[in-house]
Amino acid sequence: MRKIGWSEVTPRADWLNRRQLMAAAGVIGLAGPAFARVEARPSRFSTDEKPNTFEEISNYNNFYEFGLDKADPARHAGALTVDPWSVEIAGLVERPGSYPLDDILKSVTLEERIYRLRCVEGWSMVVPWIGFELRELLERAGVRPAAKFVAFETLVRPEEMPGVRSRILDWPYREGLRLDEAMHPLTILATGLYGEEMPKQNGAPIRLVVPWKYGFKSIKSIVRISLVETMPATSWNMQNPREYGFYSNVNPAVDHPRWSQASERRIGSGFFAPRIETRLFNGYEEEVAHLYAGQDLKVDF
Repeated sequence: MRKIGWSEVTPRADWLNRRQLMAAAGVIGLAGPAFARVEARPSRFSTDEKPNTFEEISNYNNFYEFGLDKADPARHAGALTVDPWSVEIAGLVERPGSYPLDDILKSVTLEERIYRLRCVEGWSMVVPWIGFELRELLERAGVRPAAKFVAFETLVRPEEMPGVRSRILDWPYREGLRLDEAMHPLTILATGLYGEEMPKQNGAPIRLVVPWKYGFKSIKSIVRISLVETMPATSWNMQNPREYGFYSNVNPAVDHPRWSQASERRIGSGFFAPRIETRLFNGYEEEVAHLYAGQDLKVDF
């Protein structure tokens, strides 16, 4: 994948004007508590695909804590309080405790990364994230040798998140990765997109992004990270293990029981747009295939 400059990226006059003003001042400063004035740099991992618009990215969301419809998060997430914010790091680590987000961001390297995100329903989008490698935070906490998996939990705040009053899932929302997946340089914790603070409906103020897996693995609004020895329970696998496996790698050879995964449509292209071929590991095969050497990915789906 070649590097791509932000001048080649899309669409957003306000964002571009803001970017130019900042560049003229000689700094790519990112305002607000979620950015803590840390400089962000372009990443070698960015795709050269054209990103979706900010409006598409921020108005088509699965965030069931705010409702089941794709537009519900944008309608209801405004009530979410995201500052101050801390992430509890627990389990098999040398330095467990509550880590304030502002403090985290003072010690990590923020990058601009354009990643494809694949939705399990057969849609995809390309998002210009601002984030840092999860590995940096885990190393700061000190991973103990017995740790084999990383478990994540989303905020539960019924007074601000109307969706958690329903019983569609067993709250809090839970996700997990194998430790080597979590430590891979493609795996990031994102705090913004399009050079701006993370919209609340997209998982503010901090969310996981794992670009070779289906979108539901990229848990939003994280409040707890636990290092554990055994494979953790994850929300959709708990709800329907036949349809949602723990690994959830993008794999066109493994169909969802109710639809094919062999092709997809880009968000914003329209329902009748030509479908495009789904790529193994969402196009990141060269970077991550070695993680699954010897595994049967039709069993470990």
